[in-house]
Amino acid sequence: MYWPFMIYFTLVTGVATAMIVISFFLGERHHERVTDEPYESGIKPTGTTGIHLSIKFYRIALFFVIFDVESIFIFAWAIAFRQLGWAGYIEIIIFITVLILTLIYLWRMGALDWVSKKNL
Repeated sequence: MYWPFMIYFTLVTGVATAMIVISFFLGERHHERVTDEPYESGIKPTGTTGIHLSIKFYRIALFFVIFDVESIFIFAWAIAFRQLGWAGYIEIIIFITVLILTLIYLWRMGALDWVSKKNL
């Protein structure tokens, strides 16, 4: 019953392992002065790569990804809403309610403020 999955898993593991082993033996090994310099599309580097961005950029990006993935679920529901019937309708109402409550919580905690006085 599970033999197709086991064959697939074995083949995928074998291909991934073979790719890593072959690249180890065929890959270039050199270390020059320019190897450690940042690449800036042919422009002379102007600084180090150790730039630290504020946490607010990562926080906003994370919220965007989370809410974007949730919109994919809503879109999938919209495509199949006739087949899902009332059960699907009730489930999407609960899902959207949880989304709205989460957004309200994040808003009240100050997570969406660009200049935040609270640390999350």
